[in-house]
Amino acid sequence: MTSSPPITAYTLTLNEARQIRPVLESLKWADEIIVVDSFSTDGTPEIAREYNARVLSEKFCGFGKLRNRALAAAKNDWIFSLDADERCTPAFAEAARLELRAPKCAAYFVPRLNHFLGRPVRFGGFYPDYRQPQVFDRRQFEYRDDLVHESFECRGAIGYFQEPILQHPFPTMDVVLSKTDRYTTLVAQRYFAEGRRASLGKMALHPVGGFLKKFVAQQGFREGTLGFMMAALHAYYTFLKYAKLWELQRRP
Repeated sequence: MTSSPPITAYTLTLNEARQIRPVLESLKWADEIIVVDSFSTDGTPEIAREYNARVLSEKFCGFGKLRNRALAAAKNDWIFSLDADERCTPAFAEAARLELRAPKCAAYFVPRLNHFLGRPVRFGGFYPDYRQPQVFDRRQFEYRDDLVHESFECRGAIGYFQEPILQHPFPTMDVVLSKTDRYTTLVAQRYFAEGRRASLGKMALHPVGGFLKKFVAQQGFREGTLGFMMAALHAYYTFLKYAKLWELQRRP
């Protein structure tokens, strides 16, 4: 039987000591682990080295550039990307090894089962929640140098796994608000650099549209109180990114 090719798994970190251990525990099956760390001060690099991960210290210059740095440093051509709030499962690791024995695609999207305040959620756009391909052949794949919500270029077919990984992006409201503040700042900076501008209409209407999309169109109401909270927080996120963009465009 054909064996699967060696796989490099990587993750990006910035002060992730609180949750980096379960990430790396879930990646022990990979042939190589790379951690691209943006000079954490909480001991994240030291924890990563306990798992024999190769730590690359890189100043934050945008997620796209950091991800490409990981690809350039990898020893293997097949890559598995896992964020610091995600967890691989044994079932997914087995599915990945099996598929890569005779890969039909150059890159694969991976479904993510999200948890909100400790509970798994499937509605409101939280499942399957594909972001960008997370398993791919780096010889045919690269990220664009976007500051945040980075896109990609793939020179081959793209497939989809059925077995999900787990994501724990919002374990507490403090984490929700902290991430919201950080990501809305980055999105506003990206929009401004792209020439996009905020207006009263966007600040007033887009949050309402975002809430209705999450709560009604994507059936967030089926998650009860959590669904309402997720939709309301998405509306707040949408308002905040345009408010920060409006602030940027008013500066001299």
